[in-house]
Amino acid sequence: MNNENSVKTRKLVLLAILTAIIVVLQVITQFIKPGFFPITLSLTPIIVGAALCGAGAGAFLGFVFSVMVLLDPVTGAFLAVSVPGTVVTVLLKGTLAGLVSGLVYRLVEKKNEYVAALCAGIVSPLVNTGVFFLGCLVFFADYCVQVGESVGLSGNVFYMIATVFIGANFFIELAVNVVLSGVIVMLVKNGRKILRLEK
Repeated sequence: MNNENSVKTRKLVLLAILTAIIVVLQVITQFIKPGFFPITLSLTPIIVGAALCGAGAGAFLGFVFSVMVLLDPVTGAFLAVSVPGTVVTVLLKGTLAGLVSGLVYRLVEKKNEYVAALCAGIVSPLVNTGVFFLGCLVFFADYCVQVGESVGLSGNVFYMIATVFIGANFFIELAVNVVLSGVIVMLVKNGRKILRLEK
């Protein structure tokens, strides 16, 4: 029983550390904006937490990331259009990115942990960006077209969202996660030793 409590305590400490890392990364990335929004570097610690502590931990870390996004001044433009739409979109995109990456990691890990990290690293930004895209379509279609036209673009709402609001950010986030997939595996292996979760 003491060993079980010790593992739970270590998991809580790990989640606290990963939460702090997410907060720091979100603050730092405010200064890295290749497009309309800052890039997201917080997906990597979310994946590490999900791989070590399960999909629920991934969802929690994704939620923390989402709260930080809600506090971002750039999000204020969306809040001015629709508070409920912004809150729903932002909270869902981060939380689901963490949850789904954790589920994918667990599913693929049985076959190969490197492939599991790569798959989780791909699916996390896909879900994050995909939910954002859907949220823009449902809650902010007119706003997205107006912003696109204000910067001299013309086209349908899909084009405006993809170019103005998503742009290069998605590809940068995806590349970062793919490049760091080997690091994720190393962190998970070391984390298991610390948590004494070796198989």
